[in-house]
Amino acid sequence: MTSSHDFAGGHVRTTFDDGIGTLVLDNPDRKNAITAAMWRAVPQAIRHLTDEANARVIVIRGGGEKDFSAGADISEFDTERKDTATARVYEALNSAAFTAVRHCRVPTIALIRGICFGGGFGIAAACDLRIADESARFSIPAARLGLAYPADAIQDIVTALGPQMAKVAIFTGAPLSAAKMISAGFLLETMATDALEGEAHALALAIAANAPLALHASKMAIRAVIEQDDDLLRDAEILGAETFDSLDYAEGRAAFAERRKPHFTGQ
Repeated sequence: MTSSHDFAGGHVRTTFDDGIGTLVLDNPDRKNAITAAMWRAVPQAIRHLTDEANARVIVIRGGGEKDFSAGADISEFDTERKDTATARVYEALNSAAFTAVRHCRVPTIALIRGICFGGGFGIAAACDLRIADESARFSIPAARLGLAYPADAIQDIVTALGPQMAKVAIFTGAPLSAAKMISAGFLLETMATDALEGEAHALALAIAANAPLALHASKMAIRAVIEQDDDLLRDAEILGAETFDSLDYAEGRAAFAERRKPHFTGQ
């Protein structure tokens, strides 16, 4: 059953269908620039998709047909980010959004076309997987604006790009092509514009067909390795062990023996 929900006055939208949740940054008249209200809504939208819609995978994309996101809406900076005090409040919203994506218990996919700059780049970097069309362009223009990004956003960027390319992107603010981002390992793949939607949907369907408990445990273990967090690794080991008592494990074994596709329920 298809469902939809709006946040931030409709500028953040979610849809759910066939196990796949979609989160849309929907501000196409401003190249999907992210307002403070939109930053605030991202964690709410993630929680809605995971806790209420029971999405098994989430695709994050920009509204319209041209851009992923130009990043934070600079037109708000004179009020929302004018000095250290207001910047701390604003960056707390940024960090909460990045954390919601990074710590989301289900896999996340960034579907990228056109501009993917600044805070939009940060959201894409927090996703597990990223695919783009050949029109995609990337930039981290913080230094050109005279500001620094939150440290957790930098962590995601370094993890996704690698240290040297992250330094080039941050130090220069120069635009980077989709081809360059493929070579850096930031993108899983690039393709023609008319193939992007279909490829993203196929990838999401393949993930959604698998056992949710197994994916959750595996995602947590991967995060523990990346963050070198021993406590998180122990939590992942517990979750992994619990999968062997799940109904999904029994279903997986039965489906293999019967040579049919498994039907997982997340239990």
